[in-house]
Amino acid sequence: MAEGRLNLEPEVQEIFKTIGEGRNFLLSGGAGSGKTYSLVSVIRQVIAENPTAQVACMTYTNAAVKEIEERVNHKNLSVSTIHDFLWDNIKHFQKELKEAIISLANREDITKISIDDAKPVPENYFDSLIDGIQYKEFLRLREGIISHDELLIVANYVFGKYPKLSSIVKDKYKFIFIDEYQDTNQAVVDIFLTHFKKSERKNIIGFFGDAMQTIYPDGIGNLDLYKGDEENKVKEITKKQNRRNPQLIINLANKLRTDGITQEPSTDPTAPNMVNGVVKHGTLLFVHSKDDDIRSVEKFLEVNYGWNFKNSTATKELNLTHNLIADKANFRTLMDIYDRDLILSFRDRIKKYIKDKNVFNNFSEKTFGEVVQFLQKDKSGKELTAVSPTKAMQTFIDSNIELYNYASSLRYSDFSKMYISKDQMLDDKKQDQEDRNKKGSKRDNLIKHLFKIQNNISLYNRKKYNDFLRATDYRFQMTSIAKKKELKENIEGLINVGNKTIEDVINDANEKGIALIDDRLTAFKKKNSYLYNRVKDVRFSEFQNLYAYLEGQTPFSTQHKTKGTEFDNVLVILDNGGWNNYNFEKMFLGTASPTVLDRTQKIFYVCCTRAKENLAVFYYNPDEKVIKKAQEWFGENVIKID
Repeated sequence: MAEGRLNLEPEVQEIFKTIGEGRNFLLSGGAGSGKTYSLVSVIRQVIAENPTAQVACMTYTNAAVKEIEERVNHKNLSVSTIHDFLWDNIKHFQKELKEAIISLANREDITKISIDDAKPVPENYFDSLIDGIQYKEFLRLREGIISHDELLIVANYVFGKYPKLSSIVKDKYKFIFIDEYQDTNQAVVDIFLTHFKKSERKNIIGFFGDAMQTIYPDGIGNLDLYKGDEENKVKEITKKQNRRNPQLIINLANKLRTDGITQEPSTDPTAPNMVNGVVKHGTLLFVHSKDDDIRSVEKFLEVNYGWNFKNSTATKELNLTHNLIADKANFRTLMDIYDRDLILSFRDRIKKYIKDKNVFNNFSEKTFGEVVQFLQKDKSGKELTAVSPTKAMQTFIDSNIELYNYASSLRYSDFSKMYISKDQMLDDKKQDQEDRNKKGSKRDNLIKHLFKIQNNISLYNRKKYNDFLRATDYRFQMTSIAKKKELKENIEGLINVGNKTIEDVINDANEKGIALIDDRLTAFKKKNSYLYNRVKDVRFSEFQNLYAYLEGQTPFSTQHKTKGTEFDNVLVILDNGGWNNYNFEKMFLGTASPTVLDRTQKIFYVCCTRAKENLAVFYYNPDEKVIKKAQEWFGENVIKID
C-alpha cells in the first residue's frame, strides 16, 4: 500500500516516514495551509495501509468532529471531542474514578475539585452512588457528577496512576490523531506524551495545528517541551503553504507570526487564492477615525470597495466580545439578563461573605432577603459595607426594585445554587441537535427550547417542508389533508410574532403542536424561576435576532468564534471591550506584558487570516505611534476617514 503515498503532498509523505520510524509527530501549519486536508489524507492512508487497525481522531469542537466524519466515513475510525474520548476510555473504571476524585479533593493544590461537606473526604464517600461517577454538562461532585474541567484533571490522575489504562487504550487504538492541538489542555498532552510512555505497548500519536492560533487561555499553545530530533521526542513537520489568503494578507500575517514559520502562497494552481497560476493581490486596509460609529466605516467600505454587509456568508465584522455585538445585532436585553445581572452579583457577594467568614447558620428555610437582613443586623461601617450592595449593584437594584423584591422572596438554598452565565445562551450547537447525550454544549434548556421553536419556523420559511415535518412535535396522520392544512395554519400563525413575548410564543407553539413544553423546560422553570421570569417577558423577536447571530446569519461574529472559518471580506474592530487580557494599543506599541502581547497578537493574527479577498482593520482614534506602527504593517494602506 506504500505506493499509494506517491500522490500525497510532501508533508504527508514525511509524516508516513516518521510513522515508519515508530515516532510521534506534529504537523505545524499556518492559517489556510490545509491542515485539515492533511489530517484527512493521513487518516485515509493509515486505514488503507492498516485495514484492521482502529483509529481515533480528536478535535476541539463538535463542529470539527462533524466535518471530519463527513470527509472520512469508515467503521475503523472514531471521531470525537477530546473530552468524549477520555470519558469513553475511563468511565468503566468506577473504583479507580472514585478513588481519584476523593484523592484530588483532599489535595490542597487542586482547587477545582473540592467537596466542602467532608474534610478530609473519607474513602467510602461514593460507595452509595447508584449510577457511579458520571460526566455531564454540570458539576455536582457530592453526587459524583463531574463536568468539563474536572474530567481533564481526573483523567490525567488515573492515566498517571494506572499504566495499565494506557496499555488498554494503546492496544485499542494504534493511531491517535489530535486536531487543533494548540487548544488542548496541558493535562491532555501529559496523558498522551508522558503517561503513555509508562506502557510498553506501541502506538502513534499525531498532532495537527498551529501555535500561532492559540486563542483559548487553557490551551497548551505549543509542544516545544516535547519536540526534538531524538527518537523519543515528537518530530515536527512544517507546512508553509497558504491556500487561502491573497499576497497582501500573507505579508501581514508573516509580520505577526512569532514562531519562525514564514508562509508562502501555494504553488497549487487550483488553490482558492490563485488565479491563472498567480496568487491574488487582495486588499489590505487600516482605517482609523475620531468617530467611533462603525456604520460610517461600513459605508466607506461599501461605497469605495463594494463590500456588502447584508451578505453574511461573504462579509463578516469581527469584534472581541459578544457584548460589543449585542447592540448591533439587537439582543441586548437577553445579553444583559445572562451577563450583567447585578442582583446576582450581590447574591454572589453574600455567598462569598458567608464562606469567607465561616458563617455556619442554617439558612435552608430562609429567603434570600431574610439572609441579607440577618447578616446586616447590628452591623455598621466596613462590616455593613461587606454585606451590602456596591454602588453599581444598588443602582441596578433601584432600577429593578420589583425584580429585587422577587429575588428576596426566593429560598436562599435554591437561589444561591442558581447559576447563570452568558455561555448558557451563546454556546455553540452540539454535534447533533437531536443527540442530547453529547457533552459540551452549555446552553440551558430554556434557550434550547427557544431554538427548537425558531428552528421549526426557519425550516418552514426556507421551504424545507420534509425537515420541518420531522422536526415538529405536531402529531397527525400523513394521509389527512385536513390535519396538514391545520398544521400549515398553525405554523404560519406562529411566524408573525409581532410584539409577542417569549412566554407567549412558548405557549403558542405548545398549543399549536409546533414545539411541546417538555419535562426539561418544566424542570427548568421550576429550578430557575428567577431566570425564567426575567426571560419570559422579553420579546420573542429579540430571541430571533440572537438566533440569527448564533446561526451565522448576521455580519457579526466574535474574533474567537470565527476561528476555522473564512470569508471574502473581513472587517476587524480593534476594541478591547473592557477585557484586560487583550490590549490592541499596546500590541501596536509593543508595550504590553509578554502574556498580553502574545495573546493579543495571536487573536489579531487569527482575525486577519480569515479574509479570502479583502481585509480592513478599524481603529478608533489612534495616537501617532499606533499609526506609525500600522504604516509598517499595512504600508500605504493606512486611511483616515471623517
